[in-house]
Amino acid sequence: MNAINPATEEIVATYPDHTEAQVIEVLAKAAEAGREWRKTAMQHRSQLLHKAAQGLRKNLAQLARTITNEMGKPIGQAEAEVEKCAVGCEHYATHGAQYLANEVVKTDADESYITYEPLGVVLAIMPWNFPFWQAMRFAAPTLMAGNACVLKHAPNVPGCALAIERILREAGFPEGTFTTLLVDVPVVESIIRHPAVSAVTLTGSSRAGMAVAAQAGKALKKCVLELGGSDPFVVLDDVDVEATAKAAVGARTLNSGQSCIAAKRFIVVGDAGRFAHAMADVMSKLKVGDPMDRSTDVGPIARKDLMEHLESQVERSIAAGAKALMGGHCMGGRGFYYAPTVLADVKPGMPAFDEEIFGPVAAVVAAKDVDEAIELANRTE
Repeated sequence: MNAINPATEEIVATYPDHTEAQVIEVLAKAAEAGREWRKTAMQHRSQLLHKAAQGLRKNLAQLARTITNEMGKPIGQAEAEVEKCAVGCEHYATHGAQYLANEVVKTDADESYITYEPLGVVLAIMPWNFPFWQAMRFAAPTLMAGNACVLKHAPNVPGCALAIERILREAGFPEGTFTTLLVDVPVVESIIRHPAVSAVTLTGSSRAGMAVAAQAGKALKKCVLELGGSDPFVVLDDVDVEATAKAAVGARTLNSGQSCIAAKRFIVVGDAGRFAHAMADVMSKLKVGDPMDRSTDVGPIARKDLMEHLESQVERSIAAGAKALMGGHCMGGRGFYYAPTVLADVKPGMPAFDEEIFGPVAAVVAAKDVDEAIELANRTE
């Protein structure tokens, strides 16, 4: 398993995949650790999560560099992601016991209440775009609830996965309570089926979600999914166009546009052309380049295949009638860079409207009134 720097196309490091025997050993240890971990006091779990937060902050610079080197996030945003993980750990350490406290229910019985018991081993299949936050926002509440965690991270961020495991071990979490598995997608189904695994969660594409949901259902395992999105940013005709365009560009280009919850379709009531040009003016001032440079606004796309897919979506949208006011192409040279792009005259039926666009591409859609804007906003899978 190779970690490739998307800004330079160089191999950062190579990690051996876990063998089938190693996978089985990891799952057995996780099950054993989970049986002991569920018995621990809430106060002890809380103390370890607080220590994990301290470890994240202590190692923030190194961890942020790992994020940037493996998936290209601008370094300032990578540092903010690590800090967010520390805050998340502290939140569940502070409030977890309250969230999981028994809830008294009035019935005819002498005593009735809802109680929350650990599930056991929870498998997490996590994405590369927020390689620390997505994993830690799963791990912190899951560990606080008395479960053991097994992480199958995206194959382009193995260093991030192992770093998270190291931080938690150094915080004092017992061996087996959080473990990373370096395996490819075809191995996942057998892990879900394994009797040690009680539940599975995935953040990723709709296609991946359908596959995991089917596998979990077949094995009668609990399943939680967070899938893709094509979020609407509705612009009404009474806005300050320049100020709103600036906010829109920020909402689109966070993490170089690679976020499932980013604004993607800009649905404009009124003069959509004026708004599109205002966005293009703001976009044109963004600095694209080395993600280790603190003045960089937009870094590379995380992988070459993702850049090529983005290029295809834009080209097909233009062929269907969309207009590129700026960008609309790969930037060439070393690294997986795609030019910040504003597409005007986007309509349903075009990839830029119908599909999730993962990159610094804004799709501007005209609506004749508020009712049509709402209808267009909701016209998405």
